[in-house]
Amino acid sequence: MRILFIDSNELLMYGLANGFREAGHEVRVSGKINEKTIPSLISSFQPHLIFTEGWGEENDAPWKQELICKQVKDSGIPHIYWAVEDPHFTLNFTLPLIARMKPDFVFTLSSSLVDFYKKLNIRAAHLDFGYEPSIHHPTSVTQYDYSIAVVANAYPKVLTESPEHFRNNSLHALIKPLVKKNIRIDFWGQHWDKMGEVLGVDIPQNWIHGYLPYKDAYKVYNEAKIIIGPQNYKSQVTQRTYEILGSGGFLLTSDTPAVRELFKPGKDLIVSSSKEETLRLVDYYLNHPEERTKISLQGHKSVSKHSYRKRAKQVIQTLFDEGIIEME
Repeated sequence: MRILFIDSNELLMYGLANGFREAGHEVRVSGKINEKTIPSLISSFQPHLIFTEGWGEENDAPWKQELICKQVKDSGIPHIYWAVEDPHFTLNFTLPLIARMKPDFVFTLSSSLVDFYKKLNIRAAHLDFGYEPSIHHPTSVTQYDYSIAVVANAYPKVLTESPEHFRNNSLHALIKPLVKKNIRIDFWGQHWDKMGEVLGVDIPQNWIHGYLPYKDAYKVYNEAKIIIGPQNYKSQVTQRTYEILGSGGFLLTSDTPAVRELFKPGKDLIVSSSKEETLRLVDYYLNHPEERTKISLQGHKSVSKHSYRKRAKQVIQTLFDEGIIEME
């Protein structure tokens, strides 16, 4: 099949799109669009499916969503939307976007929302994040040499406005105790310098490195002794959970039902549910490199079934079962 992705978000456009390529489909990613881009791509590429996903520059405004709706509807090609902002932004972003873009089918990151969408007469199914082996893989490069690292945006505004958000609990259990004890963590991502109010402790400025290109993240994941991966929800895991393990990283994350459903703590990764447990685990595993290596190798093996190639096959099967597409 020929599949067109209307997207320019590097956090997403290198994932599922590459998974479709590896599954044998022909894929084109639009990059930044204007009023002429979509009709031109449809005319030249003649896709069988059109995908939009998440919350990015190409769909972040009502007029862009309405433009996509009109131009895709005019083509008659099935339009699939992947709602990766669920569940936190379902009401104030995803539902208004769906109302304007009118996709033919919605995949949601949150399995608990599938029935919610169906009750609104929105055809939907669950699709989780995954990892792309061509982007996230083990490496022998020794550009980085850090004991503990975090690669993630901080989101101080969201966490201040939503103190009940599970990410707050995750940060307080995984990151705050180490910062308070002056155990160095090297941070990549935006706004960690503004997290003092959220964490109750300031992160030293020389620990903060700022933006890290998405395609370079695997190097840090693979080479730092411990990667801390905060979780956003108890019921689902972050994209970086898969990407860290896919890169051969040794992952310390929150002890949640979703993590335990997908992976085995102590074998694929390690988990903590308290400040005290985090301090104990970090002290132990920094001093036991052989056990870190054993766990990271097993984690890399276990995550292999969550590649985006397999997610792409899941998408195609679901759309066939739902009568959106026909198998050739």
